[in-house]
Amino acid sequence: MKTTSRDVPRPFAMPWGKGQIVEEATAAGEWSAPAIQLLRYEDGSESIRFCQYDDRGHFRRSPMMVDRRLIRQLGRSLVKTPRLRRILDDLVAASGPREKEPKRKSRAR
Repeated sequence: MKTTSRDVPRPFAMPWGKGQIVEEATAAGEWSAPAIQLLRYEDGSESIRFCQYDDRGHFRRSPMMVDRRLIRQLGRSLVKTPRLRRILDDLVAASGPREKEPKRKSRAR
C-alpha cells in the first residue's frame, strides 16, 4: 500500500473538543496506513493520537497495530515532525535504559 500525503494542518473534531492536526508521522502497511498525530485543541492543549487509515485513505476506528517494519517507517517519518518527536522521546526516555532484545519474526500485519 502506498502512503498518501494528507494536508497538515487540517481540522479534527471529538465530542469533547475540536482543533487541528498539526503534525503527522505516517507509514504504509499492506492493509492500512498507520499514523501518529499531534492534535492541538482550540484551547491550546495538545494530545497524541495513534491511529490508522484504510487503503482508500478513510480513518479507521480501530486500534493501530504495527510490526517492526512499520515502526521503523514511522520512526523515519518522525524526522519531519519535530514537536511530535520530542514528545515521543519523553515517552521512551521515561522507560529507562534500553535493553537488547533477541531477534524474532514479526507476526502483525
